[in-house]
Amino acid sequence: MRYPLGEYEKDKITSKTGKKLTDITLDEILKDHIGPDDIKISKEMLRAQGQVAKEAGNDPMEKNFERASELVDVPDDVILKMYDKLRPNRSTKLELVMMAKELLEKYGAKNCAKLVMEAAEVYEKRGILL
Repeated sequence: MRYPLGEYEKDKITSKTGKKLTDITLDEILKDHIGPDDIKISKEMLRAQGQVAKEAGNDPMEKNFERASELVDVPDDVILKMYDKLRPNRSTKLELVMMAKELLEKYGAKNCAKLVMEAAEVYEKRGILL
């Protein structure tokens, strides 16, 4: 895929629900044919952007896109809770471990779980846990 995907790969871009980018129009929204999930990005598109980043030599960005793809199926309230818990002095180590466990076991978000566990270890060393 060529970047920017929205310019060069328009016909291949799909939403979380499988709608094509070209089918998401103002007219379709006004007809109530497009819902909130229809405008959310799909795992596949996030992975495709990660591949573009990797091919450009930006491995850290590729890892960010991979983690983002894992979060597509995680409810918004869980994501917000995770970000809140990842703020310094907002969580105990056990709370972060439990968050990582939930991400891994309930949502299969192994890279996100790993990131939360790494944060728990770093926060403990820096003394920024509750």
